[in-house]
Formats: sequence, structure tokens, C-alpha cells
Amino acid sequence: MQGLGAAGLAAAGLGTAGCVTGGSGSESSGSSTLTLQSSLVDPNSSGAMQKLVDLYNERGGEASLNTVAADTFNAQLPTYLDSDNPPDVMVYFAGAITQRYGDRDKLLDVSQLWADELSEYPDSLRELSTDSKDRQIFVPTNYYWWGVFYRRSVFDQLGATVPTTWTDYLTLCEEIQAQGMAPLITGAGRDPWPLVAWFDYLNLRINGAEFHRALLRGEHRFDGPEVKAVFTEFAKVLPYFHPSSRSYAYQEAITPFAQGDAAMYLMGALITDVLPDDVDDLDFFQFPILDPGVPVAEEAPTNGYLAPARVRDPDATRDLLGFLASDEAQVIYCRDSQSSSVPTSPTADTSWTSELVQKGLDLLGVADDLTQFFNRDSSEELQQTAYTACSRFLAEPGNVDAILAEWQAAAEPIWQDQSA
Repeated sequence: MQGLGAAGLAAAGLGTAGCVTGGSGSESSGSSTLTLQSSLVDPNSSGAMQKLVDLYNERGGEASLNTVAADTFNAQLPTYLDSDNPPDVMVYFAGAITQRYGDRDKLLDVSQLWADELSEYPDSLRELSTDSKDRQIFVPTNYYWWGVFYRRSVFDQLGATVPTTWTDYLTLCEEIQAQGMAPLITGAGRDPWPLVAWFDYLNLRINGAEFHRALLRGEHRFDGPEVKAVFTEFAKVLPYFHPSSRSYAYQEAITPFAQGDAAMYLMGALITDVLPDDVDDLDFFQFPILDPGVPVAEEAPTNGYLAPARVRDPDATRDLLGFLASDEAQVIYCRDSQSSSVPTSPTADTSWTSELVQKGLDLLGVADDLTQFFNRDSSEELQQTAYTACSRFLAEPGNVDAILAEWQAAAEPIWQDQSA
């Protein structure tokens, strides 16, 4: 889950997978057993899912877990949704793809669940789970936060203090560089999704979440003045990146960060999964505010469940979804999967989490809006154009006009295909 593309999904334990033929337990003739289709193949995650299914069955439900390989799920999802015998519930993620399926009447309406079990959820999660026809079509159960991560010991060594404004942040970068350390690092090599996070956050801070999502839907232009303003600010941090950022993948970039050769890394909480032995030295701060007048949005890639509109027993399916959305089920999954995800329920017990996780929950809890990361708020195809544009900008910041014009030209046929 990068919030992310395929690489991020795998890193965060959210795969997507399978084909709708032999895998669905609902296909057995006359069976009342519901199938929960999962692509969480990591042992901890799959074990947590099985524990949930077992608990549901102990309490009178009838469900089975079907875990399938991650590579084919995205390609097979339309087949799932059009099948006469689809899986009853599927592990998936929130965002534009889910909402587009809802708009096409492919997903089960779970609005009553939101009126009852999920009534205390914040508006940001409700909107994330709602299609254009004002129906709730997704059940969010876990998410994770993004921030500017640093090591406390490194900041102590540098005498650095946490910035709150963009001006303070740029000043901090200058001061760290003057002490001989790279202020920033990112993974801009293979699958450069950490680099795209810079575009996301700067666009959110300058133009706001509504503009950001509309831009990714094709309602604004990548070569327009609003996006050029984003790259004007982006250019200000380029001198502060570690020189190997352009060649590192995201995990490779963690090595110099962990070794104290780079001070800060804009990254999701999945960094805690990669540095489990150093988590006590890890801390983060909110991506700095550029314009106090812009509502504050945070990246919060959100996972949960959806159901095809054509399930054979909608009431039973909604019952299973209600169980999976319960505080108890959310805590079991997040705790036992040992991932960086935390429950979305505002009433779930999080006393078992670390101080760092509590800080992340607080960040998301006060956000005015939540976004999902570039690919989840658009598509994998559009994310490829972002890879190209941001990587080229890193190498040729003086050619921003040409880069943005080419980005717009590359995006237009993708938007046309999505609206067809």
C-alpha cells in the first residue's frame, strides 16, 4: 500500500488478487457460506484474517476465507463484479477506483451500515466511502498516516527543532546542509512513488484536497497555473535531497536515513515496518503548512471491504461487513497483522499501540480531509505519468513548462478511457 501503487500495496500487506472461478465459496450449489476473498498473503495478515473468520463463525455466522495470489486481482476485479456467483465480500482499498465502480452500480449499497454501526465515523471517511449517487459503497477498517520522519538522535545531534511552516522547513534544510548532512532523502529510482508524495503534499497544501482530487479526475490541467505553483515550491527543496535519491528505490533510501546520512524522509507509517529495531528513535512531524487558509488534508491510505452488487444474499453479506467493521474486529486485525495500519473506528481501543502510533492517529483525527495517495485517488495508469513528470523534474527543474505540458498530454487519453 503506498497509498500507493502496486509496490506500496505489497509493502503494506494489501495485495489484490485471484480469479472468480474456483475460488469463491459462494459458488457451491445451495451453500449458505459466505466467501471473504482476500489477497493478504503475508502470514501475519492472512492469520489475522482467518482469526476474524473463525470468530464470526463461532458467533453464528457462516463464512470462509479464500486467499488468492496478489498479481491478478486488479485485472480480475471487473470479472468478480460482473459474475453471477461473485465472492461475497472482498478486501480492497478506498479511493477513486472503488468510487468509479460504485458509480457504475457494481457495488453493494451499504448506506444502512453507515447509518447504524458506522454513524460515529468522521465525515472525511464517509465521503471517502461514498459514490457520486450519494451511496456508501465501502467499509473502511484500517488506515495509516504519512509524515516527515526523522530520528530523534539525529535531530539532537544537529540541534534541530521541528518546523511548522514551509519557511521554517526550508531554513531547517539549509542549516542541516551547512553541517554536512543531506537534509532530505527519497526513493526516486525504481517505482518512484515516494517522490510523487512530494507532489501530493505540496498540491494539498497549496491548492487543497478538493482541487487535488478534481485535478486527478481531469477537471483541471497539469499545465495550469495552480500546478505550476506547486512545482515552484517543489524546486526549493531539490538542492537538499541526498545525491543518491534519484537511483534509490524506497527501501534502499531507508539505509542512509537509518545510518544518519540523511535527516528526513517524507514517508508513510510503513517505514516503521522496515525499521522495527529503531522505532523508539523514530519520530515524525506534519508536512509543513504553506497557506493557513487552505483546509489541512493528510494522506491516509485506507483499506477495508466492499461487496459486489450481485451477491446472492445481501442481508447476510451486510451482516458479515458489520462484523468486520466492529471495533473488536478492527483491533484484532491491526494488532495481529503486525502492520503499520491502525483502526479507522473512532471508538476502537488503541491503548495497545505505541506513542508514535498515537501521534499518527491524532494527526489523522484532526485533519479536515483525507486523501489516499496519487494512484488511489486516480489510477495506476495516471500514476505512471506522475512518475515520469516528477522524475524528469528532479533531473531537469529548469524545464518545468515542457514537463507539465507533456504531463497533460499523457494524462488526457487516460481520462478519456476512464470516462468511456
